[in-house]
Amino acid sequence: MTFTTNIWNYRHLTYKLAISDFKLRYKNSVLGFFWSLLEPLLMLVVLYIVFTNLMRVNVEHYQLFLLMGIISWNLLSRGTTMSLYSILGKPSLVKKVYFPREVLVISSCITALLMTLLEFVVFGIFMLVFAVVPGRLIVYFPAVLFVEFLLVLGLSFGIAALNVYYRDVQYIWAVILQAGFFAAPIIYPLSIIPEKYLWIIMLNPMTRIIDMLRGSVIYSTAPIPGDGIFIIAATLLVFVIGYLIFLRLEPGFAEEM
Repeated sequence: MTFTTNIWNYRHLTYKLAISDFKLRYKNSVLGFFWSLLEPLLMLVVLYIVFTNLMRVNVEHYQLFLLMGIISWNLLSRGTTMSLYSILGKPSLVKKVYFPREVLVISSCITALLMTLLEFVVFGIFMLVFAVVPGRLIVYFPAVLFVEFLLVLGLSFGIAALNVYYRDVQYIWAVILQAGFFAAPIIYPLSIIPEKYLWIIMLNPMTRIIDMLRGSVIYSTAPIPGDGIFIIAATLLVFVIGYLIFLRLEPGFAEEM
């Protein structure tokens, strides 16, 4: 049975798990879904004050530039972090019930995507406040976001499976995410990177994804074809490697838990 057929047959379970996890995150919370928006907004305020007053970053619509970077990175950070525990956090299901274990990882990534979509609603409000109207090139936005989702899913397959066998993975990944936040152009433009180091930054698919999301929504600039080819190729490579790791380790999940 192929990956798509397998997952399609269990699409209802995937959907229910994703929605259930989404609701449980805010159960008994007075502010509810607002908490998913509070983190990026607080980070925006802090970083905006620091980089506009102390470091003097000169970027058009820097508020939106910064918020788009934070939200885009949060999808990667939140999706992979939640997926790390998607298998370990449901031992009763893994040990006693048969279903494709991929469903657990996919549902976690979908939950993260739902939270990100809420943040983009707030982003839209900010665009209205700052009187920035997206152009027709915003049509690229959903396509680039979908590519990022596949990248997150591919990473999640790999690290979720490895974390069942090697619990150090969760700590290593937390460090990687912290370093990655500053290595990607989230709080600064690519123009400040020295030319001799720029190629290193560009090897990170998230660099081009964030830049393309900003261009399509804020600055009405079309993606460079080479960048599009690169992120698609890199995403497919990460997805295949991550899923192969998952398939290799999945038979032993129940015993390791």
